[in-house]
Amino acid sequence: MTSIDPSVSPAPAAVAADPPSGGPPLSLPPLIALSLGYFLVMLDVTVVNVAVPSIQDSLHAGPSDMQWIVDGYSAFFAGLLLLGGGLGDRFGHRTLFLAGLGVFAAASVGCGVAPSAQVLIAARLAQGAGAALLVPASFALLQAAYPDRAQRARAVGYWGLVSAVAFGAGPAVGGLLVSGFDWRSVFWVNLPVAAVAVLLTLRHVPAPARRARPGRMDPAGLLLGVVGLLGVAGGLNEAGTAGWSSPEVLTLFVGGLVALAAFVALELRLEKGAALRPEGRRPLLPLSLFREIRLTATNVIGLLLSFGYYGLLFVATLYFQQERHLSPLATGFALLPSVCMGFLAAPLSSRLTARSGPYLPMAGALLLGSVGFLGWLAAGPDTPYPVLLFALMATGLATPVTVVAATVAIMEASPAEKAGVASAVFNVSRQVGCALGVALFGTLLGSTGGMIGGLHTSAVIAAVAFLLASVLAATTGRRADAARAH
Repeated sequence: MTSIDPSVSPAPAAVAADPPSGGPPLSLPPLIALSLGYFLVMLDVTVVNVAVPSIQDSLHAGPSDMQWIVDGYSAFFAGLLLLGGGLGDRFGHRTLFLAGLGVFAAASVGCGVAPSAQVLIAARLAQGAGAALLVPASFALLQAAYPDRAQRARAVGYWGLVSAVAFGAGPAVGGLLVSGFDWRSVFWVNLPVAAVAVLLTLRHVPAPARRARPGRMDPAGLLLGVVGLLGVAGGLNEAGTAGWSSPEVLTLFVGGLVALAAFVALELRLEKGAALRPEGRRPLLPLSLFREIRLTATNVIGLLLSFGYYGLLFVATLYFQQERHLSPLATGFALLPSVCMGFLAAPLSSRLTARSGPYLPMAGALLLGSVGFLGWLAAGPDTPYPVLLFALMATGLATPVTVVAATVAIMEASPAEKAGVASAVFNVSRQVGCALGVALFGTLLGSTGGMIGGLHTSAVIAAVAFLLASVLAATTGRRADAARAH
C-alpha cells in the first residue's frame, strides 16, 4: 500500500514548541493544522448533546430520531474509517485530509440549515463521512512529521490535548451557543475552524511522496462493513422505543451481525488472493494486522474506553437537563470539570508514555476511571453537585490519558506502510464503542426504572468496561516488556 515517505520532513517554521526535557523542538504549524481537524471531529461527538432538547422541540423529533442525530455521526464515522485509511494510503494522506475537511464543512452547513429531523440525520451522517476521511490522514501525517519516538510522544500529547479539550468542551461550547443563539449555531461554528485548518495545511504540511498504486479497491467490503455497523447500532437505537424483541429490532441485529460476518470472510479471502495476485483487489481491512497482539489489545481498549465514557456522558447530559432541569448553558458548565482535566491529562500522559511506554499509563488511568464511574451511583434527583465532582474529574482525567497513550501504542506497533489503515482500525474501535455506548445506555434509560435507574445501571456497566480495559492494558504491557527482554 502507498504510504507517506518517513523521510519527508515538515516545512521549516519559525515557531516551535520547546521540549519539556531536552531534545529537538517541535515545529508547531503542522501540529496545529492536524490538531484542528481532529478538534472538529471530537467536538462534534459531544457538542450536540446539550442541544438535544432544543432540536427536539424545533424539529418535532422523536426519541429514536434524537438518538440517530447523536449516534448516527459516530456510527457512520466508524463504518467509513477503513475506507478513509485505505484511500489515504492510496492517494496521499494530505489530499484526503483536505478532502475530509471540505466534506465536513459542507455537511456542517447542511446541519445548520436542516428543516427536518430526517435532513439533519442525513447531514450528520455526511459529517461522519468527512471525519472518516480526515482522521486516519491526520494520524499518518503526524507520524511522518515526527519520526523520533520521544518527539512523537510530545506531539501526540499536544494533539491529544486538543482532541481531549474539544471532546470535553463540547457540552460547554454547545451550552453557550444554544443559550446565546440557537441549536443551529453548534454546526456553524465548525466553518471558521475548518477554514483555518485548510490554510495551515496548504502552507505548512508537505504533500507525501507518491509511490506505485496498490491493487483495486474493495467496494463489497466497504458496503458490508457499513451495513453491519449501522445495523447493530440501529438495533440498539430502536430497542428503546420498539422493544428488544420487536421484528424491526431483531431484523436490524441479525442483518448487522450477518453483514459483519460476511465482511470478515470476504477480507480473509481477499487478503489471501492479494498475496498471490498483487494487481487484484486489496482487502479494506488486512486482518493480518491483528496478529500483532499490541494492535489487537489496544483496539479492544479503545472500544471499551469509548463505550463507557461516551455512553455515560450522553446519559449524564440528559440527567442534568431532564432530571435536574438545568439549562443547556448550566449543563455545559456542570460537565466542565472533565474539560479541565484534559489540560492536565494529555501533557501528563505524553511525559509518562515517553518514559515508561504506553501501557502502564493506560492501565492506571483506566483503573482510576473505573472507580470514577462508580461515583455516579451517588446521583439522585437532589444530590449536591460537589458529590458528583469526583466522578466527573476522575473519568475526565482517565480518558485523555488513555487516548494519548493508546495512540502512541498504535503508532509504535503499526507498520509504516499501513499507518493509515492502522489508524483507521483504532478509530473504528473507538467510534464503534461510542455508538454502542450511546445506543445501549440511551435505551437503558427507558427500561431500568427511569432516569436515575438507567444512570446507575449505565455507571456500573461503564465501570466494568474500564476495569476490563485496565487489566488488558497491564497484561499487554507485561507481554511487551517480556518480548523486548528476549
